Amino acid sequence: MNYFGLITKVFKVKELRKKIFFTALIFLVFRIFAHVPVPGVDITSLKALFSQSQLLSLLDIFSGGTLANFSVMSLGLNPYINASIIIQLLQLVFPKLEELAKEGEAGREKINQYTRYLTVPLTVLQAFGMYILLRNSKIITEVSPITLLTMIATMAAGTIFLMWLGELISEKGIGNGISMVIFAGIVGRLPIKLFQTASVFDPSQFRNILIFVAMAIIVIISIVITTEARRPISVRYSGRINAQGTGATGYIPLRLNQAGVIPIIFAVSLILLPTTFARFFEKSPNIFLANLAQNMQRIFDPQNIVYNVTYFLLVVAFTYFYTTVAFNTKQISEMLMKQGGFIPGIRPGSPTKSYLDHVSLRITLFGALFLGAIAILPSIGQKLTGLSTLLIGGTGLLIVVSVVLETSKQIESLLVMRDYESFLKKNK
Repeated sequence: MNYFGLITKVFKVKELRKKIFFTALIFLVFRIFAHVPVPGVDITSLKALFSQSQLLSLLDIFSGGTLANFSVMSLGLNPYINASIIIQLLQLVFPKLEELAKEGEAGREKINQYTRYLTVPLTVLQAFGMYILLRNSKIITEVSPITLLTMIATMAAGTIFLMWLGELISEKGIGNGISMVIFAGIVGRLPIKLFQTASVFDPSQFRNILIFVAMAIIVIISIVITTEARRPISVRYSGRINAQGTGATGYIPLRLNQAGVIPIIFAVSLILLPTTFARFFEKSPNIFLANLAQNMQRIFDPQNIVYNVTYFLLVVAFTYFYTTVAFNTKQISEMLMKQGGFIPGIRPGSPTKSYLDHVSLRITLFGALFLGAIAILPSIGQKLTGLSTLLIGGTGLLIVVSVVLETSKQIESLLVMRDYESFLKKNK
């Protein structure tokens, strides 16, 4: 793919140029508000706390880099992401929600509205939890109820505003708005990470930096290959005839990684629970609770083998779970049967479903192991290189590379559509 030629062609198209400039404007607004802090917080102590915790750093990734500054957008899109996950799970429990999701654009809009409604209470709960966490860490002192209410309202408003910015990008800009906001936060922190590494650079660490660069290149290539990998399943349609007079053919493209970053988000939500509750009780007057909290923090430290093994297994398990939800083999087999399609050598109906389940489970194994390795990559990288300032984590790289690939595909499809429309106009 000639990316330079593609970029030149993009900026020659007025519509695409407007979309790109609009997206850049939203990025600028986001980065400005990302540096507007909530009053009453010791930012220096807060950044020191984040530099010592990979768990908080991972949360900062999904907040778009706003959590470490404790800005008005400090919660980022975490409540919205959690609300989306909950709504997806509820579709398995409530048939009406599942039917709503199948009603096309109108149904998806209603589900998006429910997601927005659920985001508000989740934002309030997470804002209060963040206050308790920072108070126990002595980053925030005891405040009055009015001040606490103001802080929670400010953080909730920041999350809703950020969610609105993401939706504006999806509607009028380029790419998926939510992913683009997270992408902007990660990329926006790269210069800071590079500066921090340069400020503490020691010539003896040159070898470690080379190891880091080699790891980064290998990981990026692996992410591109895994994201683009497909397992095509041939399909024939008995009721359709192609130009050659034979039955029309097609294929079902099974992605190696159908779940994307969702399993890591699921796993992070669970792996954070022990240490989050431990921080609530570490200052407890009850000696048993205080000791239990300290042991939980020690066991679930990111450098501990128990934490990494648990995290890896959770990512693998959630990859299988989410793939089962996202790739509904029963629905696909029924749709093929209605359209007169069949997989060569496989009978329609239940045998088709069983075959799709078998193939999906096999290819998901590799995708699950890959995502698990990506999730624990920061711990591995830090042990190999000793660099804690430069590592943004495999999750961050996965998001960045995935967003770049998806956005470039969207731009290409818009260019193809424009060329096709121009061709039709010329031949009228």
